Amino acid sequence: MRKGFNAEFKAKVALEAIKEEKTIAELSSKYEVHRTQITDWRKRALGGVKETFKGKQGKVNKENEKLVDELYRQIGQLKVENEWLKKKAALFDS
Repeated sequence: MRKGFNAEFKAKVALEAIKEEKTIAELSSKYEVHRTQITDWRKRALGGVKETFKGKQGKVNKENEKLVDELYRQIGQLKVENEWLKKKAALFDS
């Protein structure tokens, strides 16, 4: 049967793994969690720390990506409308 662990427990174990005061094997025995799981939690915790310090820059980049996507969508729509208007104008010029 699979054990479920809450976020607080995962954070506690991950922090102990990061401190390296005990080996992963010792932590595995202490908390009855597989070594691979502890290693994964440790990596995720360290990755989360990096994201925390990115701050506004990461948020700004995501907002810029959304803006660029929206602008490309609008350009595509305007191209379609422009071609349609050119065809209709050509009918009136004939």
